[in-house]
Amino acid sequence: MKVLLLKDVYKLGRAGDVKKVADGYGRNYLIPQGLAVLATRDALKMVDRIRVSANQQREVLNKELSGVAERIDGTVLVFPARASETGRLYGSVTTHMIAEAIQEKAGVEVTRRQVDTQPLRELGEFTVPVRLTVDLIPHIKVIVYREGEAVPQVESVAEPQNASTTIEEETEAAEA
Repeated sequence: MKVLLLKDVYKLGRAGDVKKVADGYGRNYLIPQGLAVLATRDALKMVDRIRVSANQQREVLNKELSGVAERIDGTVLVFPARASETGRLYGSVTTHMIAEAIQEKAGVEVTRRQVDTQPLRELGEFTVPVRLTVDLIPHIKVIVYREGEAVPQVESVAEPQNASTTIEEETEAAEA
């Protein structure tokens, strides 16, 4: 089925694009959500208007969220976790946990769907993209370390080393 996208759809295309999609995806998701219409001759006449209005909306949204992107970009999040001797976690650091930590640390509302990664299941240092808009994708650094060990030293330009605190340390400070 060919559809004309009315809005930007992540991993599919931008507004004004004509895409061939699976019948069920178009019929059950894109069209009912108002993200696309069937690509008929009449609909194809609106392509230029849709692209122009979508570009204008995208520019306005990018200007609004550029300050948010600057606050998030380069943020360092530290998570303690229980792990085996090989470095595999007993559980995982999920996108929901990362989104909550961003909200606590930077004061920015981010949903778990905007955190563009799989759950982290190993110890180490990871760079995680946060998808604010199609064009604005700041990256944060996530450090997962073994619970009970010393917090690894964080080397970041955006944040001094002594400013990196774990969520546990922040909650302990708030309780005191």
